[in-house]
Amino acid sequence: MPRVGAPQLTLGASAFFVLAYNGSFWKTFVSATGGAQLGNVPVYAGAFLLLVLLFNAILTLFNFRLVIKPVLIALFLGASAASYFMNEYGVVIDSSMVQNVFETDPKEANELLSWRMAETVTLLGILPSLLVWHLPLVFRPMRRDLVAKVAIVAGSLLAGAALLLLLFKVLAPAVREHRELRFLLTPTNMFQATHGYLKRKWAVPVVVAPLGTDAAKGVKWGHAAGQGRRTVTVLVIGETARAMNFSLNGYARQTNPQLARQRDLINFRNVSSCGTATAVSVPCLFSGLGRDDYSPEKAVRQEGLLDVLHHAGFDVLWRDNNSGCKGACDRVRYEDLSQAVPGDPLCDGDECYDERLVRDLPQLVRDATKDLVIVLHQKGSHGPAYWKRYPQAFNEFGPVCRTNELEQCSRESIVAAYDNSILYTDYFLSRTIDLLRAAGAEQGVDTAMLYVSDHGESLGEKNMYLHGAPYIISPAEQRSVPMMLWLSDSFRRRFDIDAQCLAARGEQPFSHDNVFHTVLGLLDVSTAVYNPKLDLTHACTRDI
Repeated sequence: MPRVGAPQLTLGASAFFVLAYNGSFWKTFVSATGGAQLGNVPVYAGAFLLLVLLFNAILTLFNFRLVIKPVLIALFLGASAASYFMNEYGVVIDSSMVQNVFETDPKEANELLSWRMAETVTLLGILPSLLVWHLPLVFRPMRRDLVAKVAIVAGSLLAGAALLLLLFKVLAPAVREHRELRFLLTPTNMFQATHGYLKRKWAVPVVVAPLGTDAAKGVKWGHAAGQGRRTVTVLVIGETARAMNFSLNGYARQTNPQLARQRDLINFRNVSSCGTATAVSVPCLFSGLGRDDYSPEKAVRQEGLLDVLHHAGFDVLWRDNNSGCKGACDRVRYEDLSQAVPGDPLCDGDECYDERLVRDLPQLVRDATKDLVIVLHQKGSHGPAYWKRYPQAFNEFGPVCRTNELEQCSRESIVAAYDNSILYTDYFLSRTIDLLRAAGAEQGVDTAMLYVSDHGESLGEKNMYLHGAPYIISPAEQRSVPMMLWLSDSFRRRFDIDAQCLAARGEQPFSHDNVFHTVLGLLDVSTAVYNPKLDLTHACTRDI
């Protein structure tokens, strides 16, 4: 192979990064600057040269013998994988996405692997890495080399600054109005995202501040209607269910036939999530901070909803068929039901269906000696392998996409598989209500169920798939979530809740911010951290 000067390698690699791994970036950039038109060619060329100069300045800092090759190889491999996911699913690389990567379980991660990904990583990652590894490099003597590096870095930055000034009038509005561009520029997005994640992860260990230690059961617990009766409240945290695919919310397909027949079910049609990924939404939902004040750093430093309920004297249990509670259940009982057991009819392959979460619910109710709050964390509609989320008996809509390589499927088949997963969630929620209703009659307990999904999902709208987009630029499909409430007759009488009043609030806008306070209000928990303005049942409850 011909010998190549080390400066030529970094310059060529910089151009390769800008061209090969940034399809999503350039697509968004072209749109942000007025769309593809001949008159914009100088802008595109100037932006390309600006990025090449920036990357070249950065790579030159690592352009030393025994260093530059490993650095480039690592970047090629990482950038090829990041580029695949951005181009394939329309996602962006930010700290939440890196958190998802590190905190997802092996089963979920395995579903994202595909032959298409292997081809992309081979073509854009492994082959360039092999070329660089075997390329003979020529380095100047040490002193001359350092002088040359300083000149290259300074020259690249000065030329880049000149280009930036020349293009500022065009670039400034585009970057200001399309902040997602920084999450799309590869490989710098990988470093920004990883730095943000590790900064939180490696922060100094914190002492968890108590929250709601004054919590106690209110005066309604002495109500004559509830004398001698226990309560069982089930909180179902859905996974990747978006509101617009629920027929209860007007969707054309009948994805909620069983819930539509449930007596006394109250559906809230205008609910927004705290985040667009489980790692954000679940801890935010249980933290009580609200989306505007939420941050992972704040949430991890104080107790949450389940702790407040525990302080009030409730027995609290988290049952999981997902990838954990993301810190929301760290101080209460936890059961992992996501691991497949051979011979279990509710498991298929290496995962289990959500119905496993409630199979022994009657036994849990019978064995409880205190008022009980159970959280059920669904697998729900987690993608891209939607067809794995439900038994074949729920394969109602079709044809169905049966691969995680979504590019091989029509959008209609992807949506069909997703809708079947919603149909199974309909069955799961209806089954939970039936079991609670039966437990109330047989065991003499007052029962309730609140369901809300953690976030939604993109199914090809604007060529976006899956979820996890930065909230500020996320589409409605990833933020609009279903929420519903069911109360037994005895529960409503005990806590003086007007179901007709609640049903009349079904069209009002609510969010994950309401869940913390609504649960406390439902169970008449008296504490200074309760905000009646955020309790969606407060206006429909009679004070004693």
